[in-house]
Amino acid sequence: MLDEVCLPLIQAVIDSQKDLVVIFHQQNHIATNKAFNKFFGVHTFEEYNSNFGPVVDNFVPHPSYFHKEKLQEGENWFDAISSLEEMDRIVSILTQTYEPCAFSVKIDSSVQEYKIVTFVDITRDLIKRIMIENNVNIDKKSGAYDKKYFLQIAKNFEDAAVFNEKMIGMNLITVDEDANPDFSHDSEALGEFVKKFKISIRQDDMLVRWAPSKFLLVYLIDSEYNAVQVATKLKNLLTSMSGLKSTLSSSLQQKGESVNALIKRVQA
Repeated sequence: MLDEVCLPLIQAVIDSQKDLVVIFHQQNHIATNKAFNKFFGVHTFEEYNSNFGPVVDNFVPHPSYFHKEKLQEGENWFDAISSLEEMDRIVSILTQTYEPCAFSVKIDSSVQEYKIVTFVDITRDLIKRIMIENNVNIDKKSGAYDKKYFLQIAKNFEDAAVFNEKMIGMNLITVDEDANPDFSHDSEALGEFVKKFKISIRQDDMLVRWAPSKFLLVYLIDSEYNAVQVATKLKNLLTSMSGLKSTLSSSLQQKGESVNALIKRVQA
């Protein structure tokens, strides 16, 4: 075990980290940092140990993420999660208010019999991880997401909605090309339109070029009321674009509805 001199020094180091850190000796956790304790609403390692027990017991049994029930008989969770691809080493842990958070797990086993486990909060990045902007998934003429790319990751978007206990909101914006002749598929007006939209939406919202003069805005929302607010904001934005004639249709995901079914409704 770590001696009385080393432990305070190591404690000071892990307390300086913003991520959640736990130190294990063999299978037992022996230290937690301030960020970890704060997440669980305790002040000390001893208090966490008394109230919550083994760390692995606090992983939510979500089918898309690693948890205790996925262990084989006699298998320890360090080896089990380490055997997964790095992008799959994700666990869900509930906050004090019972909201699920997603954490990427990193395990340092460089010191014999000891493991330093770091939990990096990726809750807000969960969607961004499936829609990384690059030349493949961005429509070069407009700057919005490519339709083909969106259809490829639609199932991931559905999973993100389930994990975050939210619904998918969708708005279809159709620009009238006859009334806006400068709004062609390769005009400057097209790029400016997308730029104005991106300024007004959240970073995690997804603006997709659905057709030459149609755009699909896809996002996660927690209530019908907030979805109506988004639609109102978009209407005001479109109205503020001088000379632009367009139509807006909106739909909110129903329980168990797929993204493809939602797209059909918003286009109906």
